[in-house]
Amino acid sequence: MKLLPTFTQNNQQKMNSAQIEIQLIASLVAIACAIPGTFLVLRKMAMISDAISHSILPGIVVGFFITQDLNSPLLIVLAALTGVITVVLVEYIQKTGLVKEDTAIGLVFPALFSIGVILIAKNANDVHLDVDAVLVGELALAPFDRLIVYGVDIGPKSLWIIGIILLITITLLIAFFKELKVSTFDKGLAASLGFSPAIIHYGLMTVSSVTTVGAFDAVGAILVVALMIAPAATAYLLTTNLKKMLALAMFFGIFSAISGYWLAHLLDASIAGSITTMLGLLFLAVYLFAPSKGVIAVMYREKQQRTEVSLLTFLLHLKNHNEVEERHVNHLREHINWQKVRAKTVLELALKNNMIVVDNDIVSLTKKGDTFTSKAIDYIITNKDAQIEDMKDDFFLFRG
Repeated sequence: MKLLPTFTQNNQQKMNSAQIEIQLIASLVAIACAIPGTFLVLRKMAMISDAISHSILPGIVVGFFITQDLNSPLLIVLAALTGVITVVLVEYIQKTGLVKEDTAIGLVFPALFSIGVILIAKNANDVHLDVDAVLVGELALAPFDRLIVYGVDIGPKSLWIIGIILLITITLLIAFFKELKVSTFDKGLAASLGFSPAIIHYGLMTVSSVTTVGAFDAVGAILVVALMIAPAATAYLLTTNLKKMLALAMFFGIFSAISGYWLAHLLDASIAGSITTMLGLLFLAVYLFAPSKGVIAVMYREKQQRTEVSLLTFLLHLKNHNEVEERHVNHLREHINWQKVRAKTVLELALKNNMIVVDNDIVSLTKKGDTFTSKAIDYIITNKDAQIEDMKDDFFLFRG
């Protein structure tokens, strides 16, 4: 009777330890993927991560055939090499000019991935290396594959593998940050400064391949792609600063990894699927509500701009017409052909900004309104329309 509570308590402690390790592995994978993923998104090469994550399979299989050991470092080396070969093949096909990059990716990675699938099906049926594990992984089992050194359990193998890869990635990022930044935004400038854009490019592809391989067994190909692209794409909607983008991508990756784990725990569902779902929901939220690039913000700015263009049209009309009937409030709807709501909105905006005065329904320009309109006319005549937008900041207390 006394043994049961002790067993339950120990089992609960192991469960809590496993939960922590799963979240830690997922978080490290998220950080490791966010770093190369940010540069892939900025270089408009997001889909190459999908190609690499699938096409490294034959490299893993061949490495296993050579070593007969799934834990051999040779698997990582050959898989990374296969990833680089994938990029080379995609670029070679693209450079022919016969097909575009997306088509080249669609040709290369299914071919390489299918070779890996055939090799597994024919030669590795009795080994823990199957297509399902490759695609979706099983993060819940990662804590049970332990690394034993001289009889001492030092933690899950996946944790150590991805931790070492992350350490190498961060070291390379710090060492070559300037080169990566310049070559990402201006290859010509990078070449003139003595950097080799090609070497940096293939270095980035190698890091992406190694990261993918390291995360392969624990989280699977689908989650690797999601963690490389979604956090970086989400961060891209919030900032144009590279350092901030990297930091935000890492934060979004960690947040999605931890919240996705607890969502899976709550729903008793796939951890990889839940993390990917959280990544999608997070991107959707930022896509809708981002302060500058979000859909709602863009729609609001477009509405604001339409109202301000209408206001400028109205002020130009007043500037060009001194006749009382032309400046009557009702004339907005009759002559300028505006609906009642739009006319009211434009009139109220002009009044708020002290551009006009209304006396017995007759509208007149104020001194401020006359000055603004005169400057706007000068900019229009000299084809400097863009200057009008800057001028609004000086004259408008309230925007449309």
